[in-house]
Amino acid sequence: MKARVLVSGLTLMATLIAAGLVIEHGWLGDWLSEAWIDRAVRDRGLSGELLYLGVAGIATALALPRHVVSFLGGYAFGVGRGTVLALLGTEIGCAIAFFYARAIGRPLVGARLAARVQRVEEFLAGSPFWMTLLIRLLPVGNNFLTNLVAGVARVPARPFLLGSFLGYVPQTLVFALAGSGVDLGAATRILIAVLLFLVSGVIGARLYHRYRHGRTLGSDVDGALQEAAAEGREMTQQR
Repeated sequence: MKARVLVSGLTLMATLIAAGLVIEHGWLGDWLSEAWIDRAVRDRGLSGELLYLGVAGIATALALPRHVVSFLGGYAFGVGRGTVLALLGTEIGCAIAFFYARAIGRPLVGARLAARVQRVEEFLAGSPFWMTLLIRLLPVGNNFLTNLVAGVARVPARPFLLGSFLGYVPQTLVFALAGSGVDLGAATRILIAVLLFLVSGVIGARLYHRYRHGRTLGSDVDGALQEAAAEGREMTQQR
């Protein structure tokens, strides 16, 4: 058992180091850029869509920020298809990271979970779908680390992945819209982006207060929720 734990720990550590090096040195830069989209993806039909999905999934699994994937999805395919394909690519990356961590990381923690893993596990335990949804709706936390920690923790895969997919929608739409180049005018784009972020934040805040039952993910999440709740009250009063 000790050998298994050691191997799992070294493998997971090596993966994190490799992901960090890939992002730090920009080794995915040539693959996820507007030039690459123009060269290999745009106007390529189904093959271009599948190539985008594959690269987007791998890049997201390796901790590339999902807003980059969403922006390039909008740039390549427009708002509609770009949002859908960016969502699918991000979800693929989420699933890869989640199941990889579950297979490799679970033996590492054993019976004694690290504090962060235990906090996430307790937070998601009661209502995993709704709590995952609200985590994704709030503009806090780290997508890559959330995927890994949820995989290591005893969080059911189906509600976590479904909650993640639905929670990704608002921000994916915002960045796909930004990348699409739709002629809406700068002011209109900013207004749509602000409204989507506000709505998703307010929904997340309400879900948090309804389902958390005294659980917390930390002061940063609580602070973001307070701001979202205040903004939601202001929007309601203005109506």
